[in-house]
Formats: sequence, structure tokens, C-alpha cells
Amino acid sequence: MSLKVLLIRPRPHKETIGLQNVMICEPLELEYISSNIEALGHKCIIIDMILEKRPISYFLERLKPDVVGLTGYIAHVNIIKDYAKQVKSFDRSIVTIVGGVHAEVNPGDFESKYIDYIIRANGIRTFIEILNKIEGKENKEPECVYHKGAKPPKKETAFKYLYPDRNKVRRYRSKYYYMFHRNCSLIKTSFGCPYNCKFCFCRQITDDQYFARTLEDIVCELKQIKETEIYIVDDDFLVGRERILKFCDLLEKEHIHKKYLIYGRADFIAANEDVIRRFKQVGLRAVIVGLESCDSKQLDDYNKRTNVAINEKAAAILKRYDVECYGTFILGLDWTKEDFKALYRWIKKLGLIFVNLQPLTPLRGTEIYEKYRPRFIVREDEFEKWDLAHLVVRPDNISVRRYYWYTILLYYLITVNPASAWYMVKKYGLHDTLKLSVGAFKVNIQYFKKLIGGR
Repeated sequence: MSLKVLLIRPRPHKETIGLQNVMICEPLELEYISSNIEALGHKCIIIDMILEKRPISYFLERLKPDVVGLTGYIAHVNIIKDYAKQVKSFDRSIVTIVGGVHAEVNPGDFESKYIDYIIRANGIRTFIEILNKIEGKENKEPECVYHKGAKPPKKETAFKYLYPDRNKVRRYRSKYYYMFHRNCSLIKTSFGCPYNCKFCFCRQITDDQYFARTLEDIVCELKQIKETEIYIVDDDFLVGRERILKFCDLLEKEHIHKKYLIYGRADFIAANEDVIRRFKQVGLRAVIVGLESCDSKQLDDYNKRTNVAINEKAAAILKRYDVECYGTFILGLDWTKEDFKALYRWIKKLGLIFVNLQPLTPLRGTEIYEKYRPRFIVREDEFEKWDLAHLVVRPDNISVRRYYWYTILLYYLITVNPASAWYMVKKYGLHDTLKLSVGAFKVNIQYFKKLIGGR
């Protein structure tokens, strides 16, 4: 029995402050599901609702699937529930399955009479087991499906699956990008994170485990990717200097000529300048670095295991080798106007152009969640506002409106000035600079709405 499976990546809610205005990446997790279930004889179709103009009903009527799979993050919870409701309204016999990182950490958020299965762990294997049960090949319930009150299942510490089927989103591929990385393709080379920052729940996704694919396997997959721009979406790719150096050697040996965007920690960069120099030679283009704060005490509070001096050294090394630094920062809840000013001065000192400013957001599953829970100003079921851009906790020292205003002002002072604009035009061209500017303007409109509304 062959099943027709429709996999859907949701469009964000209108309330979500949308990074999709400056980046839209391929739905890698759905491409993995597709390749691995089609190998078993099922037919799979992927719909990217971020880019589609037509409603879910159109695809249900046209494709008449047996199974609909949905994935997303915390901000997509209510959207996914609504999609599942639309599916069941169209045909109650269609089996609905929900997965993704938020479902693994907080599966209860997806409880709904319109959702048949919530995948708690081991997504690909569990999806296959669910299909086997639907076909009648298995009688028992898949062990990694969520049941209220049940003990969380043990998660895999190896990844032995077929490569993602990127052809499934062929009609969308030209529209996938990250900032100035146009026609960008994703690859994942490791799972989990060896660090334990208090604000992050990466470790909860893999039960505090960290494991990586072999470099030979990674290089083999890279050979099959047509795009030149590669976004390595590991929580931290810069883990182990010998591994990175060997990776660079393999890229050179196999004549792989691509450009790479990665996540990396400042302490690794600061301690391994030679690795950054070598990686640049084989295509390193940009690093997303969690600099987080210009205050070493705050970095200690976050358990970052770095300090201001290390962050400054890391930024200087990236600049020395013309590797773009995308700095991410956490805005403290006890901040005053002077703290925003101090961060601006420090960012200017580092010479950063591209930053992501996030109010401290205590996600459920992190160490800081219960500490701030009594001060939430956004309901926990308003998932669309838990996007790491909304202020969800009442600030200590300034009003919500002032907090948003200082955030907007900080963005403008860093990126919207003649020097920054000229830098982008020279390096990336007028067309791409204008396109990114339009996207950033749309994000700022959303912030201004929050400023006016006061929450």
C-alpha cells in the first residue's frame, strides 16, 4: 500500500515579527522526511506556505492526501493547529502528524482533536513507524509518539538516513536566501550542542547529547548540492579545531568550491585564528556569533563561558580575514536607556553592520523559564508572539513602549546610516542592498506597531 503524503511548512502568523522578510530558508526537515519515506514506496509532496499564495484548501482538493505532516517552531503552534483543523474539515480520514523541535521539547502545546500524532523524538524514524501503522504493517504504537504523562523516549545519538530530497522544493529554490546569501542551500552536520547557555533549549532537543556526522559523509552530500551558497545549520559548527581543519582539507582535495555561512562561538574563533584563516581559504563567508552582551557579568549570568575581551578578539579576527560577522545580542530585561547606548557604542567599536537584537525570552524548557514566568506580559498560548523579537516579560526599569523604541533606534543607528549603506552596496551590490532594505523596513513596521500598541 502506497500512501500519498503532503508535507507543509507553515506561513508565520501576522503577529509574528517576521525574519522571513530578510531570510527564507528551505524546509530541510521536510526534505529529509520526503527522501526517506519515498524510498519505502510512498509519494510525497512538499508545500512551502511562506511562498505559496494559494490556501491549504487548494492543495487538499488537488492532491487528496492520505497523510498531512506539519512542522514548525514555537511561533507556529496556533498556525499548525489551524492547518490541522482545515485538513480534518476537508476530510476527517486524513491522518495529521506534527513534528519539529518545539514538538520535541513541549509536545503538549500541540494537543488538539485535529492532530492525530505528535512526534516527541527521532522524527524520521517515528514518521516511518506511523506510516507503517497506518498501512497495517505494525500493530503497536510508535514509541516516540507523544502521550500525556508518558515518560519521554530515548533519543537517537546517530543519524543514518538518506540525504534530503532537495528536488521536492525545486519550484521554490530560487527564492531561498539568507540575507545576502542568495539561492542558499542548507546542510546539517551535527546534532545538539556541547554547551549549556541558560536561555537556549538546544540541549533539550537531544537529551543533552551532542553527536556529529562523519566528515566524509558531509562532503559526499555537499557534492550533490547544486547551489554555491551553503548554510550549515548546526547549533555550533566550530566544535573541535582538528575536525574543522580536516573538513577544509577534504573540501580542497575534492575540489568543492562553495561559500559557507555557519554558527560559531566567539571563544573558539578567538583561540583558533589559524582555523578561521584556513576555512576562509576554502569558502568561509560569514559566521553567526552569539556575542549576546557587552557586559561580562551578564555573559556569566547567561553561562556563556566567554567575556567581552574574547568577543572583541573574535570580531577582530573575522574582520581581519574578511569574514562577515552576524552578531546576535540579548537585550536585558533590567536595561535602561544607558544600557542601550552602551551596547550601541560597543557594536560601533567592533565595526559590526549586521546584528540581531533579541529581548531576553525565557522559553519553556530553559533554565530561566520559571524565574520570569510571573512577569509575563504575553499569554503562553499566544505562541505567535514568542518569536524572540516580542517583549514577553515586563521590563524592570522602563516601559514596554520605551523598550521597543530603544530597540528600533539601536537597529537604525547600526544599519541605517550612510557608512553602513555604502559598505553593503560596495560589497553586495545595489540590487541586493535595496532588496534587503525593503525586507528590513517591513520588520521595522511590525516593531512600530508594537511601539504604538504598547505591547
